[in-house]
Amino acid sequence: MAAPKRGRSASAQSKPGRSLALILIAIVALTGGMFLSGNTTPRLGIDLAGGTSITLQAKNEPGQPNAINKANMDTAVAIMNRRVNGLGVSETEVQTQGTSNIIVNIPKGTNSEEARQQVGTTAKLYFRPVLAQEASAGAASSASPSASSSGSSSASPSTSASPSSSASASEKATGSSSATPSSSATSQGRAVTDALKADSTPSSSASASSSASPSASSSADASASAAASKLEAQYTALDCSKAAQRATAGKSAKPTDSTVACGQVSGAWYKYVLGPAAVDGTEVKKAQAVFDTQGASGWQVQMNFSSSGAKKFADVTASLAKNSQPQNEFGIVLDGEVVSSPYVQQSITGGQAEISGSFTQTEAQSLANMLSYGALPLSFKTQSVTTVTAALGGEQLHAGLLAGAIGLALVIIYLVAFYRGLSLVAIPSLLVSAILTYAIMSLLGPAIHFALNLPAICGAIVAIGITADSFIVFFERIRDEIREGRTLRPAVERAWPRARRTILVSDFVSFLAAAVLFIVTVGKVQGFAFTLGLTTVLDVVVVFFFTKPLMTILARRKFFASGHKWSGLDPKGLGAKAPLRRTRRPAGPVAGPVDPKEA
Repeated sequence: MAAPKRGRSASAQSKPGRSLALILIAIVALTGGMFLSGNTTPRLGIDLAGGTSITLQAKNEPGQPNAINKANMDTAVAIMNRRVNGLGVSETEVQTQGTSNIIVNIPKGTNSEEARQQVGTTAKLYFRPVLAQEASAGAASSASPSASSSGSSSASPSTSASPSSSASASEKATGSSSATPSSSATSQGRAVTDALKADSTPSSSASASSSASPSASSSADASASAAASKLEAQYTALDCSKAAQRATAGKSAKPTDSTVACGQVSGAWYKYVLGPAAVDGTEVKKAQAVFDTQGASGWQVQMNFSSSGAKKFADVTASLAKNSQPQNEFGIVLDGEVVSSPYVQQSITGGQAEISGSFTQTEAQSLANMLSYGALPLSFKTQSVTTVTAALGGEQLHAGLLAGAIGLALVIIYLVAFYRGLSLVAIPSLLVSAILTYAIMSLLGPAIHFALNLPAICGAIVAIGITADSFIVFFERIRDEIREGRTLRPAVERAWPRARRTILVSDFVSFLAAAVLFIVTVGKVQGFAFTLGLTTVLDVVVVFFFTKPLMTILARRKFFASGHKWSGLDPKGLGAKAPLRRTRRPAGPVAGPVDPKEA
């Protein structure tokens, strides 16, 4: 009978306590972290904890009758998904339904209100020059953020007195080369009427008048004056403190037209007159919130433009820098609302720019998200908003847990019935696997926004069978060795290498299937795939660091080593062969003197 190999394997066999100590330390560390962080339960998905489901319907823009197609819908889903999950495995899911609908499921407690607002901002993003601005009733004056060239030298800070519809509450301008002239909320340098007329008059009217007929020039002037008067009337009538007027202000304006719009800062609303769009949001390649560690700007937003966007942005900032406030500001307009209006004092070239002010991290990140993901290829209207109650989710959770308990009970009954004493190895192994899975899921909730949904519970139930299968493979290999006539201790060590290969191959196939599912699917199926992959990895850890060392220790105990009939390793019950023994060959006749009579 071959003895176990000496060396590292022999050392591991003689010290199984080390492996058990490692798994115990891991359990203590994970459960301790779970309780210290206060995350003692896994984060639940929308189908278990309740939440909101929003159905958005795409609509064709005027002049774009065939804009609703698969490519544009897929792009819109990707942008919305980055919006709501950029606030990232997260249970907030965005997916298409049919050819023109997008479903957004936002679970309870996952920044649901902010996510709903992010999804609702579905119009395109534009950079428009500010022609005039005025505070609504009750608005206080605040400072505007500044826009500067990325990496440019910063001069002494200055503060602008004009209000700004920025994401921040009270923003201080930085990086300006000189003090900015102040202006009041009602007197914005030029009179509002003059600003409107100047913007509404075609820039080419002066040159055109020399070649065009007087009647044509007069007609153009009259048309511009009428447009300015209409815009002025809209501006005068606009009250941004009223939600009904904010809901329609600037929403239907074309990029080539001037418009009025509303924006909020420090809780107060302001109204704006904005010129035609100078830069489209699609020309922002990247925007990110960064913290200025070198200066005193704090949180700021850095933007990178495409080549065409860089040229347009340089042109508009060069033009704006010649004016005083508010005509040196550009409004960042999303869904018809001014989300920020930084001022400019020099031309910004090179395709890089920074928006700085007294932003908080949340405000800077929100503005960066809007700049990065604001431009959708389609417009959407909210078709329906439904809410899944926590009571219904509780019933589904109860059903899922009941199914898991039934599955676990059936596995335990099977192990006890067929493997008897070996169930003392299998059941603690299942318990260790369950503790590790629960602790890791609880910690992954705040770490990567993992949410436990019904498919994820299904993945955990399937994992019970996968884990039990690993035990069965090991136990059957041990039984095969005993049937060959070996005693328990060498049978365990000889069975392990063969069982180990089978377990690793089986778990690799399961993990590969989970990985493919996670990559190619969306929504709740990803929850199933993630849980299946996680529990498959934990199965390998538990079998190597708990099941095998525990079996090695129990093989030294008389109850198992003697092959007790309730141990599950009874040689007689398994039909073991009799141990092979060496026997001596019979001795031949001894040579000696021959009896004369026999001779």
